[in-house]
Amino acid sequence: QVQLVESGGGLVQAGGSLRLSCAASGMIFSIFTMGWYRQAPGKQRELVAAMVSGSSTRYVDSVKGRFTISRDNAENTVYLQMNSLKPEDTAVYYCNAHRLVGGREHDYWGQGTQVTVSS
Repeated sequence: QVQLVESGGGLVQAGGSLRLSCAASGMIFSIFTMGWYRQAPGKQRELVAAMVSGSSTRYVDSVKGRFTISRDNAENTVYLQMNSLKPEDTAVYYCNAHRLVGGREHDYWGQGTQVTVSS
């Protein structure tokens, strides 16, 4: 059974930093694309950053230059380093594991961790 467990959220002042972690189990971690999504109140969930098993990454424009996604395949963990945080970064952040097999998408989600940035 796949499990994704996020940690590292919290309350921080604008301009501060947080590091989110997502520990995965029950899966072959290295073959999944790992990503971080977020959902703010009243808004749709959006992709923040994603990383395939190699080094290919992508970010939503609003976090480019501030957030960095990384992964440790030996530890089955993906991270999101968030710097220069802004109040608009406030949201619940979710870890995602994604894989496309035979045209069928497989997605797994963590429970989410709250990030609140005060102005």
